[in-house]
Amino acid sequence: MMTVVTTTRLRPGGEDEWDAAVRARFESARDRPGWVSGQLLTPTEEPRSRVLVGTWQSREDWEAWHHDPAFLEQRSTLERLEEEPSRTEWFEVVEDARRG
Repeated sequence: MMTVVTTTRLRPGGEDEWDAAVRARFESARDRPGWVSGQLLTPTEEPRSRVLVGTWQSREDWEAWHHDPAFLEQRSTLERLEEEPSRTEWFEVVEDARRG
């Protein structure tokens, strides 16, 4: 299992639209092979920053989703609202402890 963490900073006033686009993106990912979970986070001290945490069975599953037309449409909306390019970092999941 792999977790991808993406961070970005948003243009002033674009936060609500960006968050809505990410929610739609999560909805489109739910039906994709390999999707495990996703979180949208906002640092408490940086209200215009966003952190996306997505967990997939494999990086290949995530990459296949990136060719989906709905994903590509949402991506253009997100990029328009970002103040700077997003940064992506990959992690191998060693342990996943969740409340069952």
